[in-house]
Amino acid sequence: MGTQTMDRTGPVELVVSGMTCGSCATRVQKVLSRHQGVEDAAVNFATKRATVQLDPDRVEIKDLVAAVAKAGYGLAPVSGSSDTDAEESEDKVRSMWLRRVLVAWPLGIIVLVLSLFYMHEPWARWTAFALTVPVQFWAGFPFLKVAAQRLRSFQANMDSLISMGTLAAFFFSAYQVAFGPAHSDHYFDTSALIIAFLLLGRFFEATAKGKASHAIRALLELGAKEARLIVDGEERLVPVDQVALGDLLRVRPGEKVPVDGEVVDGASAVDESMLTGESVPVDKKPGDKVAGATLNTQGVLTVRATAVGTDTALSQIVKLIEEAQGTKAPVQALADRISAVFVPIVLAIATATLAGWWVLGDDPTKGLVAAVAVLIIACPCALGLATPTAILVGTGKGASMGVLIKGGEVLERSKKVDTVVFDKTGTLTKGQMSLTDVMVGAGVDRANLLRWAAAVEDGSEHPVGHAVVDGARAAGMTIPAVTGFASVAGHGVRAEVDGVVVHVGRRKLAAEAGLVLTDGLEQAAVRARGPKARRRCSPGGTALCAVSCRWPTP
Repeated sequence: MGTQTMDRTGPVELVVSGMTCGSCATRVQKVLSRHQGVEDAAVNFATKRATVQLDPDRVEIKDLVAAVAKAGYGLAPVSGSSDTDAEESEDKVRSMWLRRVLVAWPLGIIVLVLSLFYMHEPWARWTAFALTVPVQFWAGFPFLKVAAQRLRSFQANMDSLISMGTLAAFFFSAYQVAFGPAHSDHYFDTSALIIAFLLLGRFFEATAKGKASHAIRALLELGAKEARLIVDGEERLVPVDQVALGDLLRVRPGEKVPVDGEVVDGASAVDESMLTGESVPVDKKPGDKVAGATLNTQGVLTVRATAVGTDTALSQIVKLIEEAQGTKAPVQALADRISAVFVPIVLAIATATLAGWWVLGDDPTKGLVAAVAVLIIACPCALGLATPTAILVGTGKGASMGVLIKGGEVLERSKKVDTVVFDKTGTLTKGQMSLTDVMVGAGVDRANLLRWAAAVEDGSEHPVGHAVVDGARAAGMTIPAVTGFASVAGHGVRAEVDGVVVHVGRRKLAAEAGLVLTDGLEQAAVRARGPKARRRCSPGGTALCAVSCRWPTP
């Protein structure tokens, strides 16, 4: 395996394989932390990732791989596999656990019924034995395989407890069936159902991790896949990963901005809701910044790329979420300390239990049953498994809902939150304005004004325009056709309706058209744009003396 190119100033992220519980993560972390040249190491069981701060002059990745391999685990640099490959791998793991669940549960239930009601019959005992074999050795094979790997390196983990407990119950029961008295005790149901329950838990765990990973992939899917690269004055459609710093890109209406950049030509309104939560498009002109994955709604923009690849705002958001999923909550420090000595202590207690019943109680059968109970009850290691998985799922769920969680500590502290403060209405609203008022000057027909405004706005993509059109249609009006439609980026729209040129937009558009507001309309506009209105409408969102708008909350 070759070495990984490392940043001397930043940590190296590696993939860990072979971990099945929190104690595994603790063991790998100790191996890495104690290696010469490693300044710090953190291993997250839920994400299967290790973050290592090292001195590249003193240690190479291949040295860490060899050290971790001696401990019975795998270590490799993060591969550049596609999101599709990752999703297929997750689906494969979930399907593997599901197949074993579908075999273990029906057979386990049958064995339970036989054990409860028919175990005095020879045929029932042999049937229970036969049905438990595939559960123990096929459905439970992942546990047995990992336990054997740990045994070869003289180590133990949760799978060791599972394997020892279920195998002890199985072989003891098999001996009783073959050589024991006719009415001797059997524990096939214990072996089969314990494996069935643990398999179901592993399936749920894999499903939860898959959902969390899907939230990350969904964020990445927000980005554009192609870009219109300008080369020698001509547009060339290229994959977005071929865009370099300084390249000129053209973004047409309805297209996503491919990368972070600066507008060098054109004017438009850009929907930045995926980044800011504000539903109203933001006007852009030369010199303004635009972010990748935001949506150009109106005019044509020429953008110079200022950040590409992992340096874009969207990629940084994804990176923050992944880092948050890899962090540890304060309570996990307790779980790590416990898991480091958990398995050896459990094995010692189980052994002492068996010896106590055998020597002091003169009943090795009860001693074996009690020892198996100790092993099985301890094996889930709920704190070591649940804590990292909860962080993984919690941060992933938050990301899918537009909430970025900084890390495990923040997630743990969130239970104390009793007040949430939002900085603007756009974070809370649906982004769909509605028409509330139409104000007209002296001698102007209100219905006719609304009909004209709706006709012009019918060809606009602006949310205020949609509100005007929806309001006219709600009033039962027929919207006439227009000619000469034109969109003035950042100002409004104009067109000819019934032989009259109608301007709909901001006050700047009125000024450029030579339109002057009467005193009554001027006062109405001031009232509509007062403090209360600004809280309810977007800045400049009131159409020329005709529209008062409001944002509905979800």
